[in-house]
Amino acid sequence: MAEASSEEQQQPLTFPSSGPEDGQAAARTESTEERGEKGEAARAESTEERGEKGEAARAESTEEPGEKGEAARTESTEERGEKGEAARTESTEERVEAGEAARAESTEERAAGVDLSANHDPISVTLAPDQFRRRKFFVLRPGTLNQAIKDVEALVDKEIDGSIHSIWLMAEVDHWNNEKERLVLITVNSLLIFKYDFVMLKCDQIQRIPLNFVDRISHGTFSFPKRSILRREGEGVRVFWDRLREPSFTSRWNPFATDYPFNTFTYHPVRNTDDMFTALCDIHNFRVQLLHAAQKAHAIKPVPGKANGVLVLNQHIHIEAYVGLMSLLGNQNKLGYCMARGNIGF
Repeated sequence: MAEASSEEQQQPLTFPSSGPEDGQAAARTESTEERGEKGEAARAESTEERGEKGEAARAESTEEPGEKGEAARTESTEERGEKGEAARTESTEERVEAGEAARAESTEERAAGVDLSANHDPISVTLAPDQFRRRKFFVLRPGTLNQAIKDVEALVDKEIDGSIHSIWLMAEVDHWNNEKERLVLITVNSLLIFKYDFVMLKCDQIQRIPLNFVDRISHGTFSFPKRSILRREGEGVRVFWDRLREPSFTSRWNPFATDYPFNTFTYHPVRNTDDMFTALCDIHNFRVQLLHAAQKAHAIKPVPGKANGVLVLNQHIHIEAYVGLMSLLGNQNKLGYCMARGNIGF
């Protein structure tokens, strides 16, 4: 028994050989590993393929908009070029047509001008030079006449002269045929004659004639002695206020004499500038308003010992001057007017 037990103890330990279950487990392990490797390889391939396809798609999408944008820009540039060429062509044709029309109109105007010159119209020949010469008068400067009227109105004495009826721009002609620029006011009681400096905008002299002393008004063309070399065109108005007093011999030959019992007026050279100056320089309306004002003054305040009323005569206004070189030079250069003369004063 003891021997048997010892033999049993001395027998080596043996394991049973692997059976079918162990083989299946190994096969499953191998198949799992293979599937894992294949899955990883498939995923890697699919990832690479998707990356390549994405890059290819992005490249294609990038190239397509670029090609489309370039094509669109090329088309728009071509369209703008065609439109610009068409517009330039149309504008060139329009300018050519307009130029031809303008040349045709200028040709017709020149032809009309030739016809007008054939009729010998004096206004079309002399109007432009007259306008150029009239621009030299300071009374035409903007605001000058308005300031002059304000200044002379401020010099009117309401107690002596009364209210103002009208204001006139005249040229006074003295006994030596010298023209002088004057502002004339007709008031209720007086005839005021102002020598106004339109350059310095100040009044240099005032002459006041009471209207109740005015006894005669003559109007007509000017006349001179037979042997006189002087001539004067146009009409004038002469206002007398003392028919009993005649100028002395000394006064007749004194060019600066101021004791003559009358004043002579004629048109100012700027009368045809516009409607305002035409009305301001109208000697016919001046004569009518002066006559009415003088008649009213005679009725309100008659002069003792003097026949009341105003005598109106339509006759030549006689100027007793023979040689008159001073007036000839002065009137030719308008020395009695405030004018722009360059560096020469007046």
